[in-house]
Amino acid sequence: MSLKDKVALVTGAAQGLGRGFAEILLKNGAKVAFLDLNETLGKDLQDQFNEIYGSDRTQFYPGDVTSDELFNDVFQKVLHKFGRIDIVCNNAGILNEKDWEKTVSINLSGMVRGTYLALDHMKKQRGGQGGVIVNVASLAGLGPLPGAPVYTATKHGVVGFSRALAEASKIADFGVRINALCPSFVQTALLDSFKSEEKTGQFFILKAAVQSMLEKFTVLEVEEVAKAFLQLVQDESLNGAVLTVGRDGAALMSFPTELPRTPVAL
Repeated sequence: MSLKDKVALVTGAAQGLGRGFAEILLKNGAKVAFLDLNETLGKDLQDQFNEIYGSDRTQFYPGDVTSDELFNDVFQKVLHKFGRIDIVCNNAGILNEKDWEKTVSINLSGMVRGTYLALDHMKKQRGGQGGVIVNVASLAGLGPLPGAPVYTATKHGVVGFSRALAEASKIADFGVRINALCPSFVQTALLDSFKSEEKTGQFFILKAAVQSMLEKFTVLEVEEVAKAFLQLVQDESLNGAVLTVGRDGAALMSFPTELPRTPVAL
């Protein structure tokens, strides 16, 4: 898939992984709209991107993925400015075990909302031209992160939802690919949440165990994860793919092709 003149929307893009995803798309010829709650960082990044890539290829929109009205409004503004949407990256996410409902609202509900809005504009049945959606999960979406069980649950949800919807898209011939990205720990602001009692709440007592996991899995740089993200966007053979990114690089997950027909005896 060539990215020249394709239009992408990236959520949670004012910093961290979202910024890395936006930039690698721009470097490969796409036009990028990016959404974030942080208007200060978003406007600063807009200025930087305009200087490098030109104002005709970038646009920041303040927005909230937990609001149907505000999120839909951003989609409408992107369509008004660029005329189309080809790529959507649902990246916005937090770690907050104390305010767990907010974590679910952003990480899971916001991702579902963004995916369905993208389908509304992309799928053939609505007159769309097809496209690709990448939902950002985590290795915590494939295995337990004891210091953050709600975060773990939301990322498992991202993986399961993306795989199921990708299969639905294939069967119904939506013309839209849906993939999930599962990076290990990444050097971003979210990493600090694991060390914060305000964010981890009752699980702060597990900080030593979390630190041990950090040392075991190593901490990735944003650029490493952005390259894996680009693979999910560009490789048109990938639909329902779950791509992990760890210290040994990127690797596609394999899953059983069928659910077990009978319970497994213990």
